[in-house]
Amino acid sequence: MKNVGRADRIVRVAAGAGLLSMLLVVEGPWKYAGLLGVPLLLSGLAGICWMYRLLKVNTCPVKRP
Repeated sequence: MKNVGRADRIVRVAAGAGLLSMLLVVEGPWKYAGLLGVPLLLSGLAGICWMYRLLKVNTCPVKRP
């Protein structure tokens, strides 16, 4: 079940892509901080956040019948 809403997904994908770009742009050991973008990017694309699931948070809109 998806638990990440549209705005949250957009922010996650943008932040994840920005962090991943550090691998190409930044020199030295700080470039590996860009790997922190992988889980953000994946959760944004999939719409599922394991931390939200543990904390019972849901930013998806309520589906109405």
